[in-house]
Amino acid sequence: MNFGEKAVVFLATGLYIGNLPFAPGTFGSLLGLPLGYFLSIFKMPLALSLTLLFTLVAVWIANSAEKILKKKDPGCIVIDEIAGMIITLIGLPFSLPTAVIGFIFFRAFDILKPFPIRTLEKKISGGAGIVIDDVIAGIFANLVLRIIFLTVSIL
Repeated sequence: MNFGEKAVVFLATGLYIGNLPFAPGTFGSLLGLPLGYFLSIFKMPLALSLTLLFTLVAVWIANSAEKILKKKDPGCIVIDEIAGMIITLIGLPFSLPTAVIGFIFFRAFDILKPFPIRTLEKKISGGAGIVIDDVIAGIFANLVLRIIFLTVSIL
């Protein structure tokens, strides 16, 4: 593997967190929390733009890593979980309860893959297929957080 390929795998695996022997997606999702906090300091248009940019880069990195590793959707790729966690938190006031509840809902949607998540994941290949399920899980979790935020004042 050359330097560029090593860099792609390093980023795709969330600084090699994806190589952990258990729950790499869960630990990868944790990496999204500080990025979600970082984006919370920006006004919404810039935060959305940066989130979109990160997600597009994640698709490219996941696609490249899949080819380098010569394996379809390898579990060690966790940049998709990072993107999904950022999407979970985007546009919401960042707080410990928001982060914890968002993390729980994101992981639940990512693991259970309710419609249309599983369908899209199966129909789309490459980096887009790797990332799309986490994007949708993040959108679902964000919507649940917004509903909770509107109905309960703990966030």
